[in-house]
Amino acid sequence: MPPQPEMDSAKDSARPVGALRGLRQELAESPPLWWALLYFFSLLCGYYVLRPVRDAMAASGDIAAVFPDAWTAWALSHGFALKDFVLQALFTGTFVSMLLLQPLYGALVSRYPRRVFLPALYLIFILCLIGFWWIFDRNVSGRGALFFVWTAVFNLFAVSVFWSFMADVFDNEHAKRVYGYIGAGGTLGALLGPSITSLLVNRIGVGSLLLVSAGFLVVCLLCIVRLRPWAQQREQRSGQVADGAMGGSIWAGFKLVANDPLLRGLALLMFFGVGVGTLLYNEQAAIVKQFYPTSEAATRYYARIDFLINLSTILIQVLLTRWLLRRFGVGPVLLIPAFAITFGYCLLAMSPLPLLVAAVQIATRSGEFSLGKPGRETLYTRVDREARYKAKAFIDTAVYRGGDLTYVWLHKWLATFGSRVVFAAGIGIAIAMTLSAWQVIRAQRKLPQ
Repeated sequence: MPPQPEMDSAKDSARPVGALRGLRQELAESPPLWWALLYFFSLLCGYYVLRPVRDAMAASGDIAAVFPDAWTAWALSHGFALKDFVLQALFTGTFVSMLLLQPLYGALVSRYPRRVFLPALYLIFILCLIGFWWIFDRNVSGRGALFFVWTAVFNLFAVSVFWSFMADVFDNEHAKRVYGYIGAGGTLGALLGPSITSLLVNRIGVGSLLLVSAGFLVVCLLCIVRLRPWAQQREQRSGQVADGAMGGSIWAGFKLVANDPLLRGLALLMFFGVGVGTLLYNEQAAIVKQFYPTSEAATRYYARIDFLINLSTILIQVLLTRWLLRRFGVGPVLLIPAFAITFGYCLLAMSPLPLLVAAVQIATRSGEFSLGKPGRETLYTRVDREARYKAKAFIDTAVYRGGDLTYVWLHKWLATFGSRVVFAAGIGIAIAMTLSAWQVIRAQRKLPQ
């Protein structure tokens, strides 16, 4: 990566209205930013083509499409209907899959250099999508559960590895300038993905959408190859072996999180952040199941919600995120979403209307994508590679899905008391999220700049 000129005081104090001018200057000064934007755009576009399909499967009334017939028969023989525990079963399966895959990922990262394990990971995802296309084309029973679990694994591992790679390419100061723009590039992809799904689902069918997603992942592979030289240059300047295997234990991620105050704070922030999102997701799924009974209608509904989330996200990313990070650091970008979520749950506890649930869902996810996530990711530019790839992957996968599992079952119990109780509990979780954000802000002050 070529050296960057110092930023003068006028640029340091630039207001959000100059965001587009700042983007043009960064693109002119930083060639890797072009490839980073294309990479994240393609990754999230490919994922958001899949997300409405996944969510429609989770809310599907066709239990044979979600679970294998043998599972349904086993549940009935033991006195309960599997259709009453769809989300609980799916989230449990996702968490177990994460626990099984985490040591395999740790072994891959420890033993092979980045030039091997990054392309290998994406090639595996592409092959899996081709396999799912075959399964969906033949309406194989149980395809919904398998696809739901796989999509969750794909999303967390692929996005986590992306940001780890960005922390190899950009240093801390550069990250503050460009991470908002990179996030906006991803959001453009996330806007296009649901639009592609809405436009094509009735024309080519659900199964063929998976091949569209695979095409975007091929573009991601190209971007990885083109960004590698800048990552190698940064490692050489910092005295590391360029593109070497990290070594160490495959369990190093867990150990690092347990022993480091900053990583513990990030893990707690992730856990409680997942909690507020999971409670909302479950309430939304109940609404969809009632009002959108067909797979196509449910897919279109989720695609429209995703479009509104991503539209608000990109506006914040372009106009506000970069300015907040450069002017005030990570404090505001971590605390603003936490305060907004707490306020949203207070409104829902007083008036749990379906439209308000959707509005708070949009505010929650757009705040996380536009502010919370870019803020957290800049912190990983200030830690070593093992923390970036191993500890971060543990937090983004095992902690994330462990939170999913905890809160999906908690919601099942709270829902028996009504929506107001669910949202009242959400207020407590949102407050815990705010306290965790404050812990991270305090711990990061000890990191080198």
